[in-house]
Amino acid sequence: MTSNIKRNFALLLMILPGAIWLIVFKYLPMFGVVIAFKDFRYFPGGFINSLLKSDWVGFDNFKFLFSSSDAFIIVRNTICYNAVFILTGTILSVAFAIMLNEMTRKKLSKIYQTSMFFPYFLSWVIVSYFVYTFLSLDKGIVNNILVSLGMDKISWYSEPGKWPLLLVFINNWKNLGYSIVFYLAAICGIDKAYYESAMLDGATKWQQIKHITLPHLKPMIITLTILAIGRIFSADFGLFYNVPKESGPLFPVTNVIDTYVYRGLIKSGDVGMSTAAGLFQSFVGFILIMVTNGIVRKVDKENAIF
Repeated sequence: MTSNIKRNFALLLMILPGAIWLIVFKYLPMFGVVIAFKDFRYFPGGFINSLLKSDWVGFDNFKFLFSSSDAFIIVRNTICYNAVFILTGTILSVAFAIMLNEMTRKKLSKIYQTSMFFPYFLSWVIVSYFVYTFLSLDKGIVNNILVSLGMDKISWYSEPGKWPLLLVFINNWKNLGYSIVFYLAAICGIDKAYYESAMLDGATKWQQIKHITLPHLKPMIITLTILAIGRIFSADFGLFYNVPKESGPLFPVTNVIDTYVYRGLIKSGDVGMSTAAGLFQSFVGFILIMVTNGIVRKVDKENAIF
């Protein structure tokens, strides 16, 4: 074991910062899940003392998610949006990665890739103001264009029917560049000999993509999809909270588990309830990953995560 550590010391040193981050921010906080089963109250003496003195309430905190009349709406919105995000995100990411790879002018390809990657670094607060610039009722760019064409203005922030497509578009616009990086890296790792042999056999560009590129991308597509399914009960809080500007009329199509829990926490200050919601999301995500990976392992064992 000592010899293995010495031989791989440089590699272990490289992963050390990530390992420390994982332990500090992911594993150590796991002890706090006990709050989900307690009526957490603050007592003198710090967090540990408050945790010990708080009353044990069992699964009462979990009832918050399912006892409300909005339970069906928030679960439906969370699952449906994430399912659409996974589907559209995968298709667009693979398509754009292939197109960027097929561009002959690599400098232009880098410019396009950088342009698509840039929105990923913007916070949802900034994105929300960009969206508001376009959709504002009084001075929005879209409404100004509609008025110039002789059409009536649209009150975007009070018409829920238009927001599902808007949210899908905005999410893909912001995250597409980041997803492309994975698939573009996988494409660059494909042996060029496959394409050379295909060209000698007279294969068209589409045939090369269909029979060489896509099969080589299949393992990564499956892996990223399994991981994404594990987060299907966890919505992007910034997208659903900041972009719709907390507009009440939009709640039927923008209220998800994360925003619902946040509003409940702000109103009641119930830390146990929010912890229970997070634990529930993590538990369901774990089960979904195990089930999805099990299905993949039965169909195609080589492409399963474990």
